[in-house]
Amino acid sequence: MNYQGQRIWITGASSGIGAGLARAFGVAGATVILSGRNREALAAVAADVPNNVILPFEATDHDLLPAVVDHAGPVDMLINNAGISQRSLAEDTEFDVYRTIMEVDFFAPVHLTKLVLPQMLARGSGHVAAVASVAGKVGSPQRTGYCAAKHAVMGFFDALRTEVSGRGVKVTTIVPGFVRTEIGARALTADGTAKGAGEDDVDAGISADEAAAIILNGFASGLREIPVGGGGPEMALLELKRQNPDALFDLMAQMGQGVVTKLKAGS
Repeated sequence: MNYQGQRIWITGASSGIGAGLARAFGVAGATVILSGRNREALAAVAADVPNNVILPFEATDHDLLPAVVDHAGPVDMLINNAGISQRSLAEDTEFDVYRTIMEVDFFAPVHLTKLVLPQMLARGSGHVAAVASVAGKVGSPQRTGYCAAKHAVMGFFDALRTEVSGRGVKVTTIVPGFVRTEIGARALTADGTAKGAGEDDVDAGISADEAAAIILNGFASGLREIPVGGGGPEMALLELKRQNPDALFDLMAQMGQGVVTKLKAGS
């Protein structure tokens, strides 16, 4: 697709899928608004995006968001990509960790979308996308908070689509599997500290640029839900849930039992 003259706003643009999307939209001719917390990291990504605007902000600073939206100006597409994951058993996880994950992964994109949506509805055009996860469709061990937040993302944006699709605004949910990013290393542990180390399954995933290409192809095809992965086992879980939910639940319970046994043996 030709995005010449389009203004695309991407949160979580300083690394991973967000950075890949920024580069892809830049090549496609868009003016890309790059947002995240780290200005230096955003500037590094912006070096590969011909037409860019760097707009750093803290996604959970709800009082600041209206001013940030005013500064961004009219946008043709908003991609809610910023997020954080989790690696801890529910029984060990401090409650504030759940609050943090929900604030970053759910409430922040909902608030930003609500602030951007009026301009799109007023002109009768626009596109809102949200990066969820396979974890937004499938329950997975050590990710109770992350799964909860991403299931909530899927629910909100699917429901939003029913309200705005007849008014010129598109809504797309994006469902990545394993993509080589720092999401595993940055995941929160039971006490809220970052895990700090990568993971083999994530490291074996597709690149952020490959993920971005799949997403842009999905936009071009008019998909309302875009699965993003390289055909690994995690993507097969999506089909299994549709075809045989009980088989999926059994498989994931088996996986969870293995994880718990391993963790308890090492404690």
